[in-house]
Amino acid sequence: MPAAIVIGSSSGIGLAICRRLLADGWTVAGLARRAAPLDDARYAHHVADVAAPGFRAALAAACDALGPAAPALCVYAAGVGRELALDDGALAGEADVFAVNLLGAVIAAEVVVPRMLAAGAGHFIGLSSQADRLIDRHAPSYAASKAGLSSYLEGLALACRARGVHVSNVRFGFVDTEMSKGAEVRPFLITAERAADVVARCVRRRPIRVTYPRRMGALLWLLRWGARVRIWRS
Repeated sequence: MPAAIVIGSSSGIGLAICRRLLADGWTVAGLARRAAPLDDARYAHHVADVAAPGFRAALAAACDALGPAAPALCVYAAGVGRELALDDGALAGEADVFAVNLLGAVIAAEVVVPRMLAAGAGHFIGLSSQADRLIDRHAPSYAASKAGLSSYLEGLALACRARGVHVSNVRFGFVDTEMSKGAEVRPFLITAERAADVVARCVRRRPIRVTYPRRMGALLWLLRWGARVRIWRS
């Protein structure tokens, strides 16, 4: 059976991806800060915080526990978002968003991708966001960290493809998870299960970039130009 690592597996999209992979016959190791509500003989859970110093070692141990071969698949689904606060404790927590959304993914790639390169095969998927194109005054850390993630994943994809290792950047819009519930408006909202279906298709096709839903792009184009007009006028 193929083996996969899912980082951020305790809830939301990560949990839905674990369930989908198990249903498709994969052996899955999950990493998250909390326990995952999964009971399956082919699932092993590891408690680890992607922003903690021990994350690198925990991920390496999870890979080793799967066996001598590199995991065929690694999905980085961990992510956080916060609105900018300019009152008491201004900017507190902004660096944490980068630590989870961007640096955690880079550390995961540092651990997993060399194993895949040694095996001459493998697929690393990172879940980014269509917000990666925005200049967002409400949540600049989220948009900027996702922009960095998208750029890193697609550059890494170009570097690794000739060595038999595929890297995919999956850019979602609004997904019905706890993180999105604070938004006042959630256009084109999809379920976590639908997001898992998109990732499953990505596993089969192994593209460099997946954007879903595409119709979100028109709305984001308007928001992006609105922000640029405000910058030009300032």
